[in-house]
Amino acid sequence: MINDKSKDGLNFEIKELNNNKVSSPLDKIKDLKLEQSFFIDDKKDRLKYDVHSGVKPEDLTFEIAGPRKKLHFAPSETTVAVVTCGGLCPGLNDVIRALVMELVYWYEVKDIWGIRYGYSGLAENPEYPPVPLTPSFVTDINQKGGTVLGSSRGGPPTKEIVQTLARMDVNILFCIGGDGTLRGAHAIAEEVQNKNLNISVVGIPKTIDNDIPFVYKSFGFQTAVEMASKILDCAHVEAKGAKNGVGLVKLMGRDAGFISSYATRANGNVNFCLIPEMKLHTEGKGWFYEKLRERILSREHAVVAVAEGAGQHLIGSSGNTDASGNKKYNDIGRFIRFDSKKYFKEKWDMDLNVKYFSPSYTIRSVPANSQDSIFCADLARYAVDAAMSGKTDLMIGHWHGEFTHVPLNAVKKRIKRVRRDSRLWTSVLTCTGQPVWWW
Repeated sequence: MINDKSKDGLNFEIKELNNNKVSSPLDKIKDLKLEQSFFIDDKKDRLKYDVHSGVKPEDLTFEIAGPRKKLHFAPSETTVAVVTCGGLCPGLNDVIRALVMELVYWYEVKDIWGIRYGYSGLAENPEYPPVPLTPSFVTDINQKGGTVLGSSRGGPPTKEIVQTLARMDVNILFCIGGDGTLRGAHAIAEEVQNKNLNISVVGIPKTIDNDIPFVYKSFGFQTAVEMASKILDCAHVEAKGAKNGVGLVKLMGRDAGFISSYATRANGNVNFCLIPEMKLHTEGKGWFYEKLRERILSREHAVVAVAEGAGQHLIGSSGNTDASGNKKYNDIGRFIRFDSKKYFKEKWDMDLNVKYFSPSYTIRSVPANSQDSIFCADLARYAVDAAMSGKTDLMIGHWHGEFTHVPLNAVKKRIKRVRRDSRLWTSVLTCTGQPVWWW
């Protein structure tokens, strides 16, 4: 018995377009005489959501990603569109390249379009028209940072996007982006269903913050941690080279502190890691400054990693939002930089020498490292498998080492954050030696 619904409303049931009658070109793989079937069986090949519980018939399970024996779309008659949205992230070009290579060489699809500058490129009259994507066009783009298609936040109304897709005769839309992009993809898929159109919508999760649920790590995250760790090295050198030196690094992480936490662990020289999930006590910044002073008096320097969304309850919100509807935060890094110097001088007559680093664009604009490149290619390949078999309104997840199909509606119902009782946060506290002053 397959169970893809839980009692608390979590639902992993995957929507599909009907009538899969087209034989897959991948059927040629049988010539390799594999010991087991190359194709995935929706009913038999399942992955438990909670691997720690005993095996039970009612266990909640994901569909496992991979090629299906029967396709919904005839490759020679299929038109594909690819869009990248939101902020830049290492690996975007890797995903675009892998999508094109998989579509062309494995599924023999020839008609592939790159949508320019996010969902705005799907407006009725876009400022920048779509570009044809071919193997020659994407041949070396994985060696470059950013996205060759450009990106943006927000976009035209969903109905206008779907009308554009229909006018272009698009059968498959790949949406590469974070939570805002995936919400948009879900809305597009629902409008497609309402219009009874033959279009598959598949999301590929991208966020440098690593805060998308049902994905252990999002692509680009590993590269971001590697880059952030190197910058923390620079902050450590600067801090040691100055009297009462503080190396202060503001890292990405609006609502989730994964980059700061992992970079802190990877670096080993960070003394304080401040993230959005861990609120300071009512004593607030004063307590942090007390501990910072103790560190400087004992070791003559300190290194602080702070996520961009940390401490917002202390400095207040800007009250503004970006085009994706995300709240714009005040700059916690700049606040600590100037406020700490003022506080130390007024309370202890102590001159603090703060070296401030804000490397967000440097981190997110670099090419993906080798591990992220491999991960990007895997995500793209499984996205193509899902779309060609007619699955829709889903993203490709990564759970317990397996690539899975995750309904986009389920993504809206969960948030992914660093938990105070997690092994991750415990390891951060162990690595930094900072006191457990939160909560």
